[in-house]
Amino acid sequence: MTSKDRATLRGLARQIAEIAARPEQGEKRELWYAQSGLRPIRPVVFCSPEGSWVELLPDSALTCEEEDARQIERGLRMRLYAAQHFHDDQVCDDSYHVYYAIEVTDWGVRQEYLHSTTERGAYVWDAPIKTRADLEKLRKPRVTHNTEASKRNLEVGQDLFGDILQVKQKGHLPLSAGLVDQWTYLRGINQTFVDMSDDPDMVHAGMAFLMEGTLACLEELESQGLLTLNNGNDYCGSGSFGWTRELPSPGFGSRVRLIDLWGFADAQTMSLVSPAMHEEFVLRYQVPILERFGLNYYGCCEPLHLKLDMLKRHVPRLRRVSISPWADKRISAEKLGSGIVFCWKPNPAYVAAIQFDPELVRRDVRETIEICAQHGCPLEITIKDTHTCNHQPWRFDEWTRIAREECLRAAG
Repeated sequence: MTSKDRATLRGLARQIAEIAARPEQGEKRELWYAQSGLRPIRPVVFCSPEGSWVELLPDSALTCEEEDARQIERGLRMRLYAAQHFHDDQVCDDSYHVYYAIEVTDWGVRQEYLHSTTERGAYVWDAPIKTRADLEKLRKPRVTHNTEASKRNLEVGQDLFGDILQVKQKGHLPLSAGLVDQWTYLRGINQTFVDMSDDPDMVHAGMAFLMEGTLACLEELESQGLLTLNNGNDYCGSGSFGWTRELPSPGFGSRVRLIDLWGFADAQTMSLVSPAMHEEFVLRYQVPILERFGLNYYGCCEPLHLKLDMLKRHVPRLRRVSISPWADKRISAEKLGSGIVFCWKPNPAYVAAIQFDPELVRRDVRETIEICAQHGCPLEITIKDTHTCNHQPWRFDEWTRIAREECLRAAG
């Protein structure tokens, strides 16, 4: 790394440390702790631009020369941008994470992708599981940890930022407990839907194999000591944070167990599948994985309002559920009540549309707050899934300002 790049990165880190030291960060932490503990102080707001980051922070905004330095720079600038622009409740802390050098093998077969020539365009793929005989090609993933690389990563991070930020080594969960999205990559989405009627045993066989392989992978991570707690300023589920005092679980010692962590599963490809089929073909295979975790978050973009009774009945220690733009908010609030956090995802079109309508945003947020208040629902508001802001980055600033105003108004 050049001396110029190093100086740039350290300067950004100092700005983060300065913001992290402000009293407001502690106040935000307490909001999240109360939320996770089902004792909400007020609704909380999180702005996650996702696909729009390329418009908020284009490559031209980076000043480092070497590619590795530019990747670090982008991450630091994203944290600073969020802290300086968004009127949300995301905590800016003084941590810097370096990750264990973990590799996980694939399922023994690979899908071939055909990508669009359009930037960020769609793609199709050739699913490799075409017949029942192809199931024999599947192999359970194996975990490999390069201890020397992990040690080097930590040393590099400490040398670069150790006197400015808290450098922490983190693990991650490389396989999703959702399972079904992975199965549709292997089998194909359309064919999976056909199989559920014409060849249900095919779906059951595939999902059972993925469940067993995922459990085996998680157990390897646990036994090798490669898990780290996600009960702090850790991205959780599909748009929340891990802040909770209920984890790690009782009996925690020197090694992190799965039961000490937040778990997550979703089933976006099952959006239009009935609750009965969702339970038969997906949830029954997710639950044995979710049982291993201390608290669980379920859902992403799929509308779950007709499946909430099923989720409450089967998912252990369910604490958060995603309520997508396509879910019925009133039914969802009635079903969730005060015992599960209502993780609302507002319609991203309100940010991405040709015209930005602040009054529409205000009415939408106010309506949701009122619905949740009627049923005692702890409410989290996460604006995400925005693939564009119509090249007007100020829209995120304005959206979060309005949302937070409404949350403070509701709190009195």
